[in-house]
Amino acid sequence: MPKNLFPLDNKKSFTDQQYVGHNRWHPDVPANVTVKPGDTFRADCREWFDGAIRNNDSADDVRDAPLAGVHVLSGPFRVEGAKPGDLLVVDILDIGPCDEEDPNGISGQGWGYTGVFPKENGGGFLVDQFPDAYKVIWDFRGGVATSRHIPGVSYTGIVHPGLMGTAPSAELLAKWTKRETDLIATDPGRVPPLALPPNPDSAILGSLSGEAFERAAAEGARTAPPRENGGNQDIKNFTKGTRVFYPVFVDGANLSFGDLHFSQGDGEITFCGAIEMGGYMVLGVDLIKGGMDTYGVTENAIFMPGITDPLYSEWLAFSGTSVTLDGEQRYLDPFLAYQRACLHAIDYLVKFGYSAIQAYMILGSAPIEGRLSGVVDIPNACSTVYLPRAIFDIDIRPSSDGPTQVTGGMDVPMSRWAEHTRWAPYPW
Repeated sequence: MPKNLFPLDNKKSFTDQQYVGHNRWHPDVPANVTVKPGDTFRADCREWFDGAIRNNDSADDVRDAPLAGVHVLSGPFRVEGAKPGDLLVVDILDIGPCDEEDPNGISGQGWGYTGVFPKENGGGFLVDQFPDAYKVIWDFRGGVATSRHIPGVSYTGIVHPGLMGTAPSAELLAKWTKRETDLIATDPGRVPPLALPPNPDSAILGSLSGEAFERAAAEGARTAPPRENGGNQDIKNFTKGTRVFYPVFVDGANLSFGDLHFSQGDGEITFCGAIEMGGYMVLGVDLIKGGMDTYGVTENAIFMPGITDPLYSEWLAFSGTSVTLDGEQRYLDPFLAYQRACLHAIDYLVKFGYSAIQAYMILGSAPIEGRLSGVVDIPNACSTVYLPRAIFDIDIRPSSDGPTQVTGGMDVPMSRWAEHTRWAPYPW
């Protein structure tokens, strides 16, 4: 068993641990642990909200989720000999939920959750159709997730880290800040915002203190989006057996990771759309000296996905094109086409007895395949959503007998605010 170099006590908050990680990207965040090329080690990871989301039937905690404090990352891990221009090789050797089970403890202790943030607190991919807060609790047993809130579905885990990356240099950090604040300036009052600027509120920066902490808190990049260093890519195929090649921008590389997911669909379309959990990872690290130039990896990681994904052989696929719900034609817009494909799938599942929000939660948390199917036939891009049939207890294929109705269970918990503002019948 590899040594646990970043142990976490689930009875304590993230900032009360033996090692305090971080929730901002900044080159000055000190490494907590040093490893050598060729080392294998284990590290614990907290659920990305550090236990703010509870196992209950209310979505008030998702509605009020402290987004300024995410993601709580394990690390940084300094790799001896790593220099800017190298490639850091990271092997995901094992990954899973917390070892102990506690239904009253943090996510990952036998359970996880999927959520939709309200529009005022981040929203999601389909925020115009689902502007309120919702939550689904999932129970883990034998590598399979089921939910009391969504009847008739079960998922084999496709466990992966939503976030992993290396520290940026000061120059790269400044580049991020400029381009994202320039974007915000094009529509500063937008809800949800176009980007998340540096924000010292709730910043966690490892062992930094005093003036160094204040400076880094004011400059540090939020961890929400993916960037050149990897970061919050939310790639569901980062499963056990994956090898990732990360660009190195600072001495030691300073690898960090977290935001573990039990399962997720391509795109994590509800924003809090995977089955979020705490857990552990076992990693191996190595270096390719000068690898960024040798392989042309000047920005953004490349990876070899693992081969431990659940295997599904039969799918039901839904397509969408780049035409808005109001009938406006857009030119080769695959983002819009993927939205339309998701809405098509939701509309279909409603016919089987699911509520629209239950169907949306299924697409966010199940191992759906999202594909860019056509980007050459002007003016319509075509995107598709592949839904694995085996995750359903009922047969979801169209037939002359009509759709079988799902039974049992309960609707998805919503916040009390949403109960008083729930919208009229869906517009698609």
